[in-house]
Amino acid sequence: MKNKTDTTELSEILKHKSTLSRRDAIKLMGISPIAAGVLASTSGSSIAEASADVSGKIVIVGGGAGGIMALSRLVNGISNPDITIIAPNEVHLYQPGQVFVGAGELKFDDLVIDNNRYINQDKVTWEKDEVSSFDPDNNTVTTRAGKTISYDYLVVAAGIQYHYEKIKGLSKDDIGKNGVTSVYLSDLEKGTAHGATATWSWFNELKEAAKTTKPKVIYTQPNTPIKCGGAPQKMLYLSADYLKQEGLSADYTFATNGGKLFSLPEIADSLTKIQKRYDTITNKFKHNLIAIDTKAKKATFEHKYTEKGEWDEDLEEFDMIDKKEEVVLDYDFIHVVPPMAAVDAVANSALAWQKGSAKGWLEVDKYSLQHRRYKNVFGIGDVCGIPKGKTGGSARHHGPIMVGNLIATMKGEEPKEVFDGYTVCPLKTQYGEIIMAEFNYDGPAPSFPLAYEKPRWVWWAFDLYMLEPMYKYLMLPGRM
Repeated sequence: MKNKTDTTELSEILKHKSTLSRRDAIKLMGISPIAAGVLASTSGSSIAEASADVSGKIVIVGGGAGGIMALSRLVNGISNPDITIIAPNEVHLYQPGQVFVGAGELKFDDLVIDNNRYINQDKVTWEKDEVSSFDPDNNTVTTRAGKTISYDYLVVAAGIQYHYEKIKGLSKDDIGKNGVTSVYLSDLEKGTAHGATATWSWFNELKEAAKTTKPKVIYTQPNTPIKCGGAPQKMLYLSADYLKQEGLSADYTFATNGGKLFSLPEIADSLTKIQKRYDTITNKFKHNLIAIDTKAKKATFEHKYTEKGEWDEDLEEFDMIDKKEEVVLDYDFIHVVPPMAAVDAVANSALAWQKGSAKGWLEVDKYSLQHRRYKNVFGIGDVCGIPKGKTGGSARHHGPIMVGNLIATMKGEEPKEVFDGYTVCPLKTQYGEIIMAEFNYDGPAPSFPLAYEKPRWVWWAFDLYMLEPMYKYLMLPGRM
C-alpha cells in the first residue's frame, strides 16, 4: 500500500495536471500505481536468463522499436553475442507520440529517438542498409547495396509500410494539402513525421472553417491490418473535441471497412455513447476508401453488404447474397488511413504467409513468435502475421517471449515462452481522457481492476507524460 507521503505527493502533482513538467512526470512514474502496474505486467513473462552461454551469429533486420528492443535483450542475455543489425536509419520515431503531435500536445522533436544510444558498435555490427531480399533456405539476406550477409539465427523486425498509392488519385505529396491529412505519414530513414505536423495544421484549418460554416469531415479506416487500430477514431474524437472547446462543430463521418466501432463489445458500446458528445457523427461501416479526387474533394468508397435473397425450402432459410457498390462522399476535410502491409522484402519472400488472411506478413507461430517452417527465424513487432499485436505495447510483450525462445533454440531446447496476444489501444476520446483498451487472444486483459471500457484522465496522463520516458529508458534498453 502507498504511504501517506506518496499519496500526498501524487495528489499535489495531479492538482497541476495541465502544467505537468517532465520532472514531475518522471516522479509520478515512480510513485504511481499505474506505472508500477505496467512495470509489473511484464514480470509474468520469463525473460531469457542473463549471460546465456550460447553461440551463433544473429542477424536482426530493422531499426525501429521492435528491432532495438530485441537487440538490447539479446546483448544483455548472451555472454558473448555475435549480432549484426541491419537498419538504414540513424533515428527512429516514438510513434505513439504522433497522435499527440497531430493534436498539438507534443512537438516533432519529442518523437526523435537516436539509435546510436542503443546500438553499441563495440558489441554489435551495424550495417546501415536495408534488406532487399531474404533467402531462408540458405540462411542469408541481401542488402539494397548488394551485400550478402549470412546468419545462424534471424530476427525479423522489419515493420510495416503504408500504401497511399493504392488509393486511386492519392499520393504522399497530397498529405497536408487541400484538406487532406494522415497522421501516419513518416519517413524513418529521414526521421520526419510530416503527417503528424500536417495534421496539427489540419486541426486548425478545420477550426477556422467551422467559424463560418459546418464543414464535412471524413475519417477513414482501410480493409487491411493497420498499426494501432484505434488511431482513426482517435483523430475523429480529438479533432471534434478541439472544435467543441471553441463552441464549434462539423458534420463528421467515420468510414471504416469494419462492421463495428471496436472488437470488444463493452468498448464499442462506450464509444457509441461518446460519439453523442460531438454533434453529428455518422458511422459508415463496410466502407473502404478506394479513390479520392483531391481537387473536387470527393472520396469514393467500396461498400460491401448482404441482401436477403430467395427462400431456400431445403435449408428453411433465406439465401444471403453478397453485394457491393461504389459510394461517393463529398468532403471539406479528410483524414486518410492508408492500406498497410509488410515491407516488400518480407512479403515477396519464403518467410511470408503464402495464403490466407495473413498472406504477405511474416509467418510466425502466434504463441512462440518462431517461424512455423524455418525454426531459426523469429519475429517481433508489426511485421508478424498474427491475429493481434500491431502496437508498441505488443512489441514490448513480444520482446521477452521472442528472446527467451530464441535463446532456448540456440541451446537446442524447445521454445517454452508463450505470447498471449496482448495488445493495447489507448483510445483518446477527448483531450484529457483515454479508454485504455487492453486485450489478448482471449478477450479483455486490463492491467488494473478498473472498468476498462471507461475513459479516464489518469490514462491520458500516463500516455502523454509517462510512456515516452518509459519507452526511452526502460523499453528500448530491454529493462521491461
